[in-house]
Amino acid sequence: MRRTLIATGVALAMSTAAASSPDFSLTVYSSAAPGALTSEQLANYGLQLPGYALVRDRRDLELPDGMGEVRFSDVATRIDPTTVSFASITDPQGTRVIEQNYQFDLVDGQKLLSRYIGETVSVDQIRGDKIEQVTGKLLSATGGLILMQPNGEVQTLSHYANIAFPSLPGGLITKPTLVWLVDAKRGGKHDAQVSYQTQGMTWWSDYNVILKGDANACAMDLAAWVTVVNQSGASYPNAQLKLVAGEVNRAPAAPAPMALGMAKRSMAAEAAAPGFQESELFEYHLYTLGRRTEVPNNSTKQLELFPSAVGMKCKRELVFTASPQPYGFWGSPISDQGYGSTNSGVVGAWLEFENKEANGLGLPLPAGRVRVNQASRDGSLEFIGEDVIKHTPRNETLRIKLGEAFDVVGERKQIDYKIDTSAKRIDETFEISVRNRKKEAATIRVREYLYRWSTWAITDENAKHEKRDANTVDFVVNIPADGEQKIRYSVRYTW
Repeated sequence: MRRTLIATGVALAMSTAAASSPDFSLTVYSSAAPGALTSEQLANYGLQLPGYALVRDRRDLELPDGMGEVRFSDVATRIDPTTVSFASITDPQGTRVIEQNYQFDLVDGQKLLSRYIGETVSVDQIRGDKIEQVTGKLLSATGGLILMQPNGEVQTLSHYANIAFPSLPGGLITKPTLVWLVDAKRGGKHDAQVSYQTQGMTWWSDYNVILKGDANACAMDLAAWVTVVNQSGASYPNAQLKLVAGEVNRAPAAPAPMALGMAKRSMAAEAAAPGFQESELFEYHLYTLGRRTEVPNNSTKQLELFPSAVGMKCKRELVFTASPQPYGFWGSPISDQGYGSTNSGVVGAWLEFENKEANGLGLPLPAGRVRVNQASRDGSLEFIGEDVIKHTPRNETLRIKLGEAFDVVGERKQIDYKIDTSAKRIDETFEISVRNRKKEAATIRVREYLYRWSTWAITDENAKHEKRDANTVDFVVNIPADGEQKIRYSVRYTW
């Protein structure tokens, strides 16, 4: 026979929920731009931390027989209550939540005082080095306390030590709490799972490279770490941790997530490998930690993403660039002779490596910051540059810009220019001078952007060019120590 749960039954459900040890599973999503977030910047984000998490809290709950109230506390203070999903694994068909309230009016000193206006309280008043207890009706708690004594005398207290309240007033709670009206065909202990989304969690990747060898025999070691930040307002002890890499779209009002992991608990996860295991999840990649870990509230945690890849082959490259970048769209040819006619160039230093299994890697790499270090003459590691990478699938090539070369300089100058508007063509000739002031020979890639018009042809050159894309050509030259190389080429634009 169905009945309404009385107050003693509510107390039983509350005490059972608090006594049961929860089994947490966290899936953390990040919306931070690659390399844009560091642990030093977290204080500036506050409530706008770029990320969120799906929390699954599995524990034993005492449910009423029939319809009754159950209070579920210890949820994150930054929970999105519209995403809460409750499921009884013991009796999924016969148990349902028909009403939910999220109570977050947490107790604090000022709220307690405001609730006891007009009530009798006991206050410890400081008088010199003595403490005297005063009892009276609380009239005001703004800028101090105003008490009315039993004889009608009104007393103001600006310095006091403690206040004794007779009880905790209704409506105030010590923890954020979900209050459910549950309809259960089968009362008693249930193996239940509650899942919800919460703000205040994010993660990002960091990669550390140790560069070895020289430009002719480049090798490197790559280590990958993830940083998990928890500012959700709850701690998650002994939690199973998962990280999602990829651009997951979220509507302004997030739908409630499905309750995941409904199978009975097994020891398979306990025996899994201790590191992260990568798998596909829809169009994203999921990284599951093979052991359980603690994720305390207001914490920043670093975990190894995968074992270091040692002895990877790489390529170091110097790229000289002095010409303007081409437009994305031309309305007409750029006929101004002075545009980009003379420029001093810069030589970018780049590191390139293949994300392939044959090269000791071959893993989907989440977006993040790549820091590169190299051993100096005394053997100590020195920082030589950093860059950010986007989400990179396996079998792709990564290019990391480290900075600009110190000992390679050059300039580019126009030495001939002709335009024939009736024939609709421009002929232009450039000379590029690159000087290598190193003590050893260097290979330089000279990159030219053909920026005046989309239709072009190289008509003359003293070094063979490589067509990089529709508007870019490269000239690769080897320059001896303290030497100079001049490249001359002519280009014709037609329209």
